[in-house]
Amino acid sequence: MCGRFVVAGEHRDLLGLFEIEIEGDDLPGPSWNIRPTDSVSVVIDSVRGDELPVRRIAAARWSLTPSFSPSLATKFPTFNARSETATEKPFFAASVRSKRAIIPASGYYEWKTVGDVKTPYYIHPPEGMLAFAGLYSWWKDASLANDDPARWVLTTTILTREAVGGLRDIHERTPVALPEDWWDDWLDPTIEADQSFVDAAVEASVPVGEALELYEVAPIRGEDRAELINPV
Repeated sequence: MCGRFVVAGEHRDLLGLFEIEIEGDDLPGPSWNIRPTDSVSVVIDSVRGDELPVRRIAAARWSLTPSFSPSLATKFPTFNARSETATEKPFFAASVRSKRAIIPASGYYEWKTVGDVKTPYYIHPPEGMLAFAGLYSWWKDASLANDDPARWVLTTTILTREAVGGLRDIHERTPVALPEDWWDDWLDPTIEADQSFVDAAVEASVPVGEALELYEVAPIRGEDRAELINPV
């Protein structure tokens, strides 16, 4: 799974990397302790009618809420979605088809459990950024006026898969981290994805996962500071 992650750079560092055309408002700054329901930066390709897709970076609530949900808060956690079953789950199926996102990250935390002891590890690429495969959905707050900018809330989730390589020693699940040659297809809203498409993306992510580095860090609580990723 992925319950905490890190974005150590400024959002402007992502503009060229992901060839962003439109930069959203209120993008979150660097954080070393991003938690579910926090605001995160997501990369999406949106399209209207017969227009070509436009790539944008926007702020989203990290916990996906589908449009049919009566409330923003859901009855069960939706910050992660299992890649093996996302196409079968009503909360995620519509987003898999045409509302796929990339969530940039410098790295993420995972906890190794031995008995009653949980030890945090920081997992990150040797260099550069991770591109987590995600889904997004727009949720409408019907209690607000039509012209209220807060009426529409962009929400997102991170896909996970079985861990590979040394990551299996820490936790059985890991985020799906897409290689660069998959970014365009994953974001393309004109590609109607099915389970075979998701499975292919997961398979392509395996070399990225095998190359990740990890080390133990100090216990992580509510603080947010760069020292959290220092090895112990």
